Amino acid sequence: MKPGRIDQDIAATHRRAQRFGAVSRLLAVAILAAATIGVLPQAARANYGSTQLRVLTSFPQSFYEPFEQAFERSNPGIDLVVVQRNTANGMRLILERPDFDADMFWASAPDAFEVLKAKGQLSRTTARNTGAPELVSGYPVNDPDHYYLGFALSGYGFVYNPAYLAAHNLPVPTTWADLTKPVYDGHIGISSPSRSGTTHLIVEIILQTYGWDDGWALLSRLGGNLSTVTARSFGVPSGVVQRRFGVGITIDFLAQPTERPDAVRFVLPHNTVFVPASIAILARSRNDAAAERFLDFVLSLEGQSLLLTRGIDRIPVVPGLRDAAAEPARPFDFPGLMNGKTFDASLSASRYNMVNLLFDEFIVRKRPVLASLWRRVNIISSAAPSPQAQERIDEAVRELVGPPLAEARAVDRSGALSIDDMPAGLPGSEALQDFTHELRSSIEVRLRRAGEILDALAPPQDERGLLR
Repeated sequence: MKPGRIDQDIAATHRRAQRFGAVSRLLAVAILAAATIGVLPQAARANYGSTQLRVLTSFPQSFYEPFEQAFERSNPGIDLVVVQRNTANGMRLILERPDFDADMFWASAPDAFEVLKAKGQLSRTTARNTGAPELVSGYPVNDPDHYYLGFALSGYGFVYNPAYLAAHNLPVPTTWADLTKPVYDGHIGISSPSRSGTTHLIVEIILQTYGWDDGWALLSRLGGNLSTVTARSFGVPSGVVQRRFGVGITIDFLAQPTERPDAVRFVLPHNTVFVPASIAILARSRNDAAAERFLDFVLSLEGQSLLLTRGIDRIPVVPGLRDAAAEPARPFDFPGLMNGKTFDASLSASRYNMVNLLFDEFIVRKRPVLASLWRRVNIISSAAPSPQAQERIDEAVRELVGPPLAEARAVDRSGALSIDDMPAGLPGSEALQDFTHELRSSIEVRLRRAGEILDALAPPQDERGLLR
């Protein structure tokens, strides 16, 4: 009986494959046989001339997909697999799950990389010659030790709804201090730094710029003006679109929501801060060569040019391309919120989760109380109080603006309690639970004292009366 077509193809392939040895010969036969009947098994596809590179990122699909497609076109032997998580969840996957399969970490918040570096989760690489200076707005573009590299620049600012502001007769804020003004009471949204790496960074920058005590004072006043704290960064521009609040604190590339982007505007305050979005190879990577190729691509002229496309809208670190970016495209000449200071990434990493815990307990958990107390302070202060009454108002304000924990104790307790090593979602050690209870009690005592002072000046229902 004459051999069928499948048998003839297999036999021919078998003869051609002899020079490659027994293993190559059998693989070629299996692949051709499967292709002839129209089915290529998944195992064969995964092992035949392809390397899988797994990238964990906080960027949305609209951002990473153009990079994924362009990289795979120029590197056909590498299958790029992207796993999307927000920064906080991505960090927890790396820190809490040693078996989590990922080769690279790619995110906006550079201080998150510093935490991973301190925990030994990153692999050292080589800085590429992009021509970028060492600092942008006081923040290093690349890790000085080359464990992570900056590839794009983003500015922090305010997304706002013009129709909402007009309806409430509100001006467009132009500085960070503007957000603490009484006129914005109940009109501002922000995400929690414990759930958003971008928000954590701005909180840390405020603390480093103004100092621990004055930084928490600003955050307390800001907390009094918050309408809500969203669960994710994407909830801020979405809330502005839906007119749940009029102004949102966010980063430039998140300021254009997918729903009705024409309904909002984005403004960079005069004292904004530009930060580098970064990329790193993880210490657990099993595909270092492919990871280095992706680093090369992201920092190449082609990869940097993708940053200028609509839907990505980032400022490249390559100087020749920055001029084509949307204004302002000169972040390296911009003093920014750091005001000439250099951001201390090591300090940020050492207290990363402590700052998140303090913000959650003081600003998020007590947001309604802060809002009520600051509203009462503003109403009473506007009623031309007597000098004696003003002294009492100042006393109440001191209770409101004080940091939730002294800076030295925050650093000490962060190390003693190993807060940065505590898996998410677990109750924590008995010592950590005791500390959290003590922190909550301390905050509640101070807020209660502020309320009692204001009650003595004027009961809540009489606050619009003259106090002389």
